[in-house]
Amino acid sequence: MYDLKPLSRQAIPAALEKAQRYRLLNEPRQAESICRDVLHIDKNNAQALVTMILALTDQFGHGLNVSIEHAQEALPRLADEYNRAFYAGIIFERWGKAQLEQGAPGYAAFDWFRQAMQCYEKAEALSAAANDDAVLRWNTCVRLLKRNEHVRPRPEDHTVEANFNDDVMV
Repeated sequence: MYDLKPLSRQAIPAALEKAQRYRLLNEPRQAESICRDVLHIDKNNAQALVTMILALTDQFGHGLNVSIEHAQEALPRLADEYNRAFYAGIIFERWGKAQLEQGAPGYAAFDWFRQAMQCYEKAEALSAAANDDAVLRWNTCVRLLKRNEHVRPRPEDHTVEANFNDDVMV
C-alpha cells in the first residue's frame, strides 16, 4: 500500500538521538522504527543495533507482540563478542522480568535469569578493565532473585538449586 521512505546518511546522527529520546519518553515502538530506518541505510550501525535491542526489550510483556526472537535477531550483527554476550544477557534478563510480571511460574523466570547471568559472566571475562557493566547487571539479577523467593529452579533440578544456593545467594 505505502512504501517506506529512506533516510539520508546525513540524518543518521540526529535520528539516533531521537531514538534515544523516544526510549526515554517510554515510546519504544517509535525508537525501534527509527533504528530500523537507520539500519536500512547503515546495516551494521552499532548504536542503532544496541538502541533497537533495548527498544525491543522495553516492549516485552506489554502486549506489543514482540518476542525474545525479535530482540535476538540483532545480536549477530554486533561487532564484538563482549557486546553480543552483554546484550544477550539484557535480553534474557528483561524477558525473565516480563515473564514474572505476566505471572509465569517462578522456575520459568529463573531459567531466563540464569541464562542472563551466564551471559554476564561471559561478558565480564571479555570486558575492559574499567568496565563493570556486566557485574552491575549480574548483581541486579541476584538482588531480584533474593527478593522473589518463588523464583527458583524447577523442583526436579536439584543440581542447579545447590549451585544456585552455594554460588549466587552467598
